[in-house]
Amino acid sequence: MQVAIIGLPTSGKTTVFNALTRAHADLNIHSPAGMEANVAVVKVPDARLSKLASIFKPKRIVPADITYVDIGGFAVGFGQTEGFSGQLLSNVQKADTLVQVVRAFVDPTIPHITLPHTEETVDPERDITTLDMELAFSDLGIIERRLERIRDSQHKVKPTERAAYELEAAVLAKLKSALEADTPIRALNLSDEEDKVIRPFQFLTAKPMLVLVNIHESQIPEAGDLEARLRQKHVRPRTEVAVVPGKVEMEIAQLDDEELAAEFRQSVGITESALGRVIRLCYHLLGYLSFFTGGPDEVRAWTIRKGASAQKAAGAIHSDMERGFIRAEVVHYDDLTRVGSLAEARKQGLLRLEGKNYVVKDGDLLTVLFNV
Repeated sequence: MQVAIIGLPTSGKTTVFNALTRAHADLNIHSPAGMEANVAVVKVPDARLSKLASIFKPKRIVPADITYVDIGGFAVGFGQTEGFSGQLLSNVQKADTLVQVVRAFVDPTIPHITLPHTEETVDPERDITTLDMELAFSDLGIIERRLERIRDSQHKVKPTERAAYELEAAVLAKLKSALEADTPIRALNLSDEEDKVIRPFQFLTAKPMLVLVNIHESQIPEAGDLEARLRQKHVRPRTEVAVVPGKVEMEIAQLDDEELAAEFRQSVGITESALGRVIRLCYHLLGYLSFFTGGPDEVRAWTIRKGASAQKAAGAIHSDMERGFIRAEVVHYDDLTRVGSLAEARKQGLLRLEGKNYVVKDGDLLTVLFNV
C-alpha cells in the first residue's frame, strides 16, 4: 500500500510524516511541491503475528508494510496550472490513498502560508475546501484535454472502436459534471464498466481520502468535538476525517521505549497512536484485510481487498500460485490460537480445504497448494 501525504504549506505534513514513520525529515516550512518527496516504509503493527510465531517458531516474522510519500506543500492554484505535472503528479497518482493534512493549530511563529499569499486566520474548513477544489481542477484539466482529443479524432475512429470511444466520452462527461458540481469522483457510484474506463487516468479525486486535521497539544481536550463537526460536513463515500496532534505524536514517535511512549500518550490524553489510527483508517477506506501464511521458515502478513478469492490471495503471495492454484488449506487465526497447533486444528475439523472461489476472511491463515 502506498499513501501520499498532501496539504497546503505549513499544514504540518512533514511533522505528520515523521510521526507516522519515525523519520527525521527536515521540517522546512517553505518546501514547495516541486521538491523531492520524503519516502519511508513502515511495518504494519499486528499483534496476531507474535501469537502465530509462538505456534510456528519461524526463523523470521514479516509484517505487511505501507509506503508513505510526503509531498511538498501545494500552492493555491496548482490544480489549474501545468505546474501540477511531472514527478509531482506521478507521486500522487501512484498512491493507493491520499492523506490530506489540514492545519488547525495556531502558532504565531509559523505563518499560515498558502502561497502565493499568507492567510490571516487558521481555518481548517476553508483549507479542506481549497485543497479539494485544487484536486478537482487537476482532474477536470485531464478530462477536458482527453474529451477534446476524442472530439478531434472521431472522424478517424474505426467502426470497431467507435463503441469504446463513445463509452469513454460518456463516462468522462459524467465525471466532468460531477466535479463541476463539487462532487469528487470517489463519491460516485460507478459501475464496474465505468471504473474500468477511468482506471488508467488515476484521477486524484477518485482516490480514497483521509483528512487528517493537525492540532496543537492544547487542543487535545476538544479534539473529539472538532472531529465530529468536520466529519459531519466533509465525510462522503470513501472519505474519512481524523484529528491528530502532529507535533506531540512526532515527539512520541522518536522515543525508543514503548512503555515510556505509552505513558507519554496517556499523560496528554491520546488514546490511540497516530500510526495505528491512520493505518486502520486507510485499510478501512481501501477495503483491505490481512491474511497470514505460516511455517518453520516464516510467519507473514499479507494485504488483499475484502471479497478477494483464495486464488487472488494466492496471487498476492506469488503469481505462480495464482496461475497454478489447486486448493488452499484454511484455518482462522482465532481457531488456530485457541487449539494451539495445525495438527490439533486438523484433528478438530477446523482446518478446511477450500477451492479457488472461497472468499478470504480477515485473520485467515492459508496454505496454498498449486502446480505450475
